[in-house]
Amino acid sequence: MPSPESRVAFVSGARLPGWVERFAASHGALREDELNAGLQLSAADGATALLQAPWPVDGRPGRGSDAVSRLAALAGQPRTVGAVLVRRGGYSVAVVRGGAVLASKTGTRHVQSRTAAGGWSQQRFARRRANQADALVEAVAEHAGRIFAEHRIEYLAPGGDRTLADQVLAEPVLKRYAGLPRLAFLDVPDPRAAVLKRAAAELCSVRILVTDPAP
Repeated sequence: MPSPESRVAFVSGARLPGWVERFAASHGALREDELNAGLQLSAADGATALLQAPWPVDGRPGRGSDAVSRLAALAGQPRTVGAVLVRRGGYSVAVVRGGAVLASKTGTRHVQSRTAAGGWSQQRFARRRANQADALVEAVAEHAGRIFAEHRIEYLAPGGDRTLADQVLAEPVLKRYAGLPRLAFLDVPDPRAAVLKRAAAELCSVRILVTDPAP
């Protein structure tokens, strides 16, 4: 028997109640369960939706008469996020609030791909590649430090290449942000203006994992 299919959607707090209403209209009456992983909606036809807040629990709950409205209110709270999106082909660092980019720096910086060649040439190529990656990490960290310094950053949001993003955030210039909570890692392509704009909206939205009913 084929397994159920899952997909992820990002919905702003303002649009969340309407999304839930449409989900119920398509799949039937809903049961709500507040789990550690988020708010799970289980529909009459077997479909489920796991709703996850964009922010960790930190003493600022959303207000509302039910779990969905409280989650919508929580997602609608303005929080300031420092985003670091980096891949071998480029980077974007930004300050995000309310789903919008307040300040940013986007650019390209080439890091060569791996090679299958062997011997001395491979070693020389590997050193060159490592030097390029180090230069990228240092440059992105410098840009982030400059842009973040003008805002009160509450959370960090890494994305792109996990190793490179971790290296950027470990740079001494960003030491003052080391203790900030990190939001879920963003799997994004080479950061460009359009990618950054979409990532900003997703960072401040409710993440919904929808699982369709089994056939």
